[in-house]
Amino acid sequence: MGAGLAAAAVSLGVTELVAAFFSPAADARTSVGTAVINLTPGPVKEWAIQTFGTSDKLFLAVMVIVVIVAVVSVAAIWERSRIPLGSLAIIAGAVAGAAAVLDRPGAALLDVLPTAIAAVSGIAVLRFLTSTQAGDMTADPDRRRSLLTLSFAGLGALTGLGGSLLTRQRRSVAGDRDAFALPETATPAPPIPADVQPPGSAEIGLPTFITSNADFYRIDTALSVPQLSRAEWKLRIHGMVDREVTYSFDDLKDFQVVDRAVTLTCVSNPVGGNLISNAMWTGYRVRDLLQRSGVQPDADMVLSTSVDGFTVGTPVEALTDDRDSLLAVGMNGVPLPVEHGYPARLVVPGLYGFVSATKWVIDLELTRFDRAQAYWTKLGWSAKAPIKTGSRIDVPRNGQRLQPGPVTIGGVAWAQHRGIKAVEVQIDDGPWQPAVLGAAYSNDTWRLWTFEWPAPAGEHTITARATDGTGVVQTADVAPPPPDGATGWPSISVNVG
Repeated sequence: MGAGLAAAAVSLGVTELVAAFFSPAADARTSVGTAVINLTPGPVKEWAIQTFGTSDKLFLAVMVIVVIVAVVSVAAIWERSRIPLGSLAIIAGAVAGAAAVLDRPGAALLDVLPTAIAAVSGIAVLRFLTSTQAGDMTADPDRRRSLLTLSFAGLGALTGLGGSLLTRQRRSVAGDRDAFALPETATPAPPIPADVQPPGSAEIGLPTFITSNADFYRIDTALSVPQLSRAEWKLRIHGMVDREVTYSFDDLKDFQVVDRAVTLTCVSNPVGGNLISNAMWTGYRVRDLLQRSGVQPDADMVLSTSVDGFTVGTPVEALTDDRDSLLAVGMNGVPLPVEHGYPARLVVPGLYGFVSATKWVIDLELTRFDRAQAYWTKLGWSAKAPIKTGSRIDVPRNGQRLQPGPVTIGGVAWAQHRGIKAVEVQIDDGPWQPAVLGAAYSNDTWRLWTFEWPAPAGEHTITARATDGTGVVQTADVAPPPPDGATGWPSISVNVG
């Protein structure tokens, strides 16, 4: 077992170090993790998001390492008893890793070299340690074996740490982002009035109208955050267009810059969940870019592709109507954070992120829904997914113990591109009562709300529901997130007294 752990540590460390000198696709660990994500059935992915939230990728990365260590540990047992089955097991794992590397966008045959070197290193350590264990005739063989095993394990850990630091230094676009000054906005967004926060919202800890970049939710399939500089970035517009066009980042200067506040929502957001955030985005109207290419009348979908190969299908009308869908380059007054799509991403009001919000976008293909499928659609999710009217109770917390007397209940409500007209609160089986709404900023942003409740002693259930700008009330019918968004009324229980 010790020989296997040491061999696994050396293999992982070597691949991390050597891969730093190749393209991002050469990282076998990330490539295998990405392959696992791509091959995982949709319901399992949804379970991972619901269970681990924004830590789902960390969980997967840890599990990949655990599996590698387990395989190499078993290989060590085989190596001692049935030479060379252990080495063959490592070779088989390396072949699988190489296949995952070659499956990544932009991968070249040379990118499998780090995996090959790591396999050779792991086999060498495994053969050395197992042969040493078998033939050790020293006075204290156990101590010598332990020292050798710990030495190799430590060497692997140090090599991996050095490789990780080197990779960050060589590939990081932090300097590129720091050097980027957002372009001057031609049509700034209206100022945000103070009364978007309803009375008492700050005192009870409601979210702020604008979500900070640090607190903005992140859900995507990128196990390793893509690092793409402005000089490397290109946007190709092709397919069912009159003129194929490829834009560099500098070419975007020809287009008008706008600021727009837009609330984004993940389709995996459960009823009353927190996979929703609001930001002020800076960018270029997608319709302006598409007009220059000339969209053909039969095109009804834009298939957008991220630099890591992730695809999204968006209705053409959502990118060409008056909702100001953006190719965003800024978020809350600063360049896009790398994890949120730097240097450019799509922001489309009114649609769940899986059919609109492509990060690190590099390709827009005009096509049709009956000809192409995007990543999540292939897994059974809906091809079109407008955001459903929703609401959330943020305060008090579910299960919280309260004192009898005045209690402020509060939360948020959303119905992007339709707006929120009203929010109502129900205590136990009582009548629905109107909540106080913060000012409406736009139909594309959420609204905060509060409700003053004279809480009597006892166990109570608090339920909320919203009405959108068209007068349609949030449905009480309970449905899970797949295939096009969860429905139902958020409800919590509290104990007063």
